[in-house]
Amino acid sequence: MASEVYKRYSVLTSSTLAFTVCFMVWMMLAVVGIPVKKELGLNETEFSILTALPVLSGSLIRIPLGIWTDKFGGRIVLFSLMLLSVPAIFLMGYSTQYWHFLAIGLMMGLAGGSFSVGTPYVARWFPKEQQGMAMGVFGAGNAGSAVNKFLAPPLIAYGTWHLVPTVYAAIMLGTALLFWFTSYHDPKHLVSSKVSLGEQLRLLKDPGVLRYSQYYSVVFGGYVALALWMTNYYVGEYDLSLQTAALLAACFSLPGGVLRAFGGYLSDKFGAYKVTWGVMWILWVCFFILSYPQTEMVIHTGKGPISLHIGLNVVVFTILMFTAGIAMAVGKASVFKFVANDYPDNIGAVSGAVGLAGGMGGFLLPIMFGALLDFTGVRSTAFMLLYGTVCISLIWMHFSMKDRKHE
Repeated sequence: MASEVYKRYSVLTSSTLAFTVCFMVWMMLAVVGIPVKKELGLNETEFSILTALPVLSGSLIRIPLGIWTDKFGGRIVLFSLMLLSVPAIFLMGYSTQYWHFLAIGLMMGLAGGSFSVGTPYVARWFPKEQQGMAMGVFGAGNAGSAVNKFLAPPLIAYGTWHLVPTVYAAIMLGTALLFWFTSYHDPKHLVSSKVSLGEQLRLLKDPGVLRYSQYYSVVFGGYVALALWMTNYYVGEYDLSLQTAALLAACFSLPGGVLRAFGGYLSDKFGAYKVTWGVMWILWVCFFILSYPQTEMVIHTGKGPISLHIGLNVVVFTILMFTAGIAMAVGKASVFKFVANDYPDNIGAVSGAVGLAGGMGGFLLPIMFGALLDFTGVRSTAFMLLYGTVCISLIWMHFSMKDRKHE
């Protein structure tokens, strides 16, 4: 019989791999959507809706999935979710009309709900003092966004975009089977059947849940939105090829995923409040600079006009995005350290609610990015919007958590 420690780390490893593949699929249209956009002649708003719809379904399902995880266990829920997503992923390769992509994208996006299954499933295998690290390691599966940017462009270059869904469906099926045979179930981790669905849902009215949902909508919702938007941003703003744009976009997505474990370690060591507060200030600086649009100025002097260009070149832009990605990775872990500390007996339901808020941010923000771009023609309006969301978080955090600054 496998030891408890072996089971613990086997669950963490297999769940993290499963979540990485689920997130890769969830972000598939961030790359595949670009040739589809050209093929269908979509504008920026239509493109953003196309890429964001999988995020919508994966977000809306998070609360039920979190509750089912509490009731039935993460192993069977995550395995079933992965299997159910395989047909939709495969069918995406046969889409020919815009509504096909939207409908199948909604079904395929259910895989994104895997986060609210894996978080409580993994956390309950570890003692409280290690839960931040464990959830951070699992959350590093966000790096699936970067895996998508590394894998999809070569597949498109080798064949067409239609090849990507076929390959991804095979990867998802294989990963689901691997997860089933390398994970475990512990009945002690289930919530008592005496706890009703209504009692769990009433937790979502808690002011703390609302507060953490807002923070998470910035660090996770903003991350998802930018992961969906950056490849297209690089292509439009800097006139790069799809392969180069995806590679540079991965400079944001990769640290934004893999360093989540580091965020869990920092949260365990220094406390959730200090870490989250620092993250918000770093994002405030990054988004403020990124908000400035490419600008040409003419200054009239006594010796004649002087032309002046103000704007970020691709190198500086990528460095700032890399920095923001690291901050978001740390922030995603620190917010869930709050959840684990404050709601140890209802992690599934609360993480589902907080995850829903983050996912809805990931759904709404890219649509707003596209609408702002169509309306103003200025791409950096995306960062102006994100800057505003960070300001709200800082103000809310300052006034609502004064008594927790010592944590």
